[in-house]
Amino acid sequence: MGKLTVRGIESAKPKKAAYHLADGDGLRLRIATDGSKAWQVKYTVNGSETTMTLARRYGARTDDGHLSLEDARFEATAIRAKARQGIDHRVELAQRLSAERKRHEEEQQRLTVRQLFTEWSTLDLARRKDRGAETKRGLEKDVMPKLGDRYADSIRRADIMSVLDAVKARGAARLANRLLAELRQMFGFATVREIVATDPTTGIEKKHVGGPEQERERVLSESDLRVLPAKLANGNLLKATQHAVWVMLATLARIGELTQARRADIDLAAGTWVIPADHSKNAKEHTIYLSEFAKLHLEALLGLSDDEVWLFPATRKDGPVSSKSITKQVYDRQGAANGKPLKHRSQHIDALTLPGGRWTPHDLRRTGATLMGELGVHGDVIEKCLNHLEQNKIKRTYQRAIRQQEQADAWRVLGARLQLLVDSPSNVVPLRPDTALSVAA
Repeated sequence: MGKLTVRGIESAKPKKAAYHLADGDGLRLRIATDGSKAWQVKYTVNGSETTMTLARRYGARTDDGHLSLEDARFEATAIRAKARQGIDHRVELAQRLSAERKRHEEEQQRLTVRQLFTEWSTLDLARRKDRGAETKRGLEKDVMPKLGDRYADSIRRADIMSVLDAVKARGAARLANRLLAELRQMFGFATVREIVATDPTTGIEKKHVGGPEQERERVLSESDLRVLPAKLANGNLLKATQHAVWVMLATLARIGELTQARRADIDLAAGTWVIPADHSKNAKEHTIYLSEFAKLHLEALLGLSDDEVWLFPATRKDGPVSSKSITKQVYDRQGAANGKPLKHRSQHIDALTLPGGRWTPHDLRRTGATLMGELGVHGDVIEKCLNHLEQNKIKRTYQRAIRQQEQADAWRVLGARLQLLVDSPSNVVPLRPDTALSVAA
């Protein structure tokens, strides 16, 4: 090498036919008829002579795909050195390009966490009653901003813990546990479909996140229930919310089942309220046989609703109100942080405080069921009234008795007891009947 100079190359002009300027040691410059200049390297590998044109053409700059004389000599030396070792640079380059193409194709098939979430939502979450709305809100808020654009198969346990630790740090331990459960389901979905090789949530337990959750055991005592009417009346609550509290107590219905109730579901003349399968937690239609107490409050709710379809219509959109509306009203009236109400929330921060402590709408369902038991209603019948799914598979498969009359009696005696408590002055303790039959009498 060394025969060519930059000045000589620059002065080389095109001719009628392409020609070469040799630099030596197999390196030469091909001058095309259009004046373009390309480097070529001649080398022998395994007894076979080969001439290879380098991808980058001649030029002094190396940042735009051009190859200077100095760099061309360096590459030619490297190619010929490989050839002496039996390595064909052209074959090696083809293999490298093939591998890069394969990696690119594989990368195109990889899913980001957001893409995985979309696929999981379409195939799995869509089958949930709320079509995964609550889960989507949680992941969009806490997971996607951090991990959404990352490839799902690149997520490690540390990444998951980083998300969960941030949720826990803001005091939402239960939410962190629930988010772990949702992420475990999503990555389980991905593992089965080989979207990821390993599940990054493996080995993470509740004790590492929000800690074990204690089941709520709050049951409103009869003392609580006797003072509740006055509390509700003076709490600056919506009239519909006041009646909703008594309906949940008298029917054992979940708050979401009540807020989604339709006029057509309620038949006061027949004394029934049918919760359709798509509104019940276990996706099973459930009929509630209304006591006179429950009828009284449902009739009031029907009168308060100005909607042709919904018992609790939303004010800003079509459809029912969110169950959180009632939950917030109850929550805001049982004390506030630092003794100050939340911004844009009720100022009546102690209006619903009861002697037995803080309570939630779901506690009303537990309270009603407990009262039934204390009134002598059999546990199996209470489970029917709660619309719980029988946990024993054999029983669930073969014992299909509805026990309609026993359910109706259970709701009737519960309603009678609630009416008695509501009618009694708060300083009077009404006698409790020994059995459900005595209440029925």
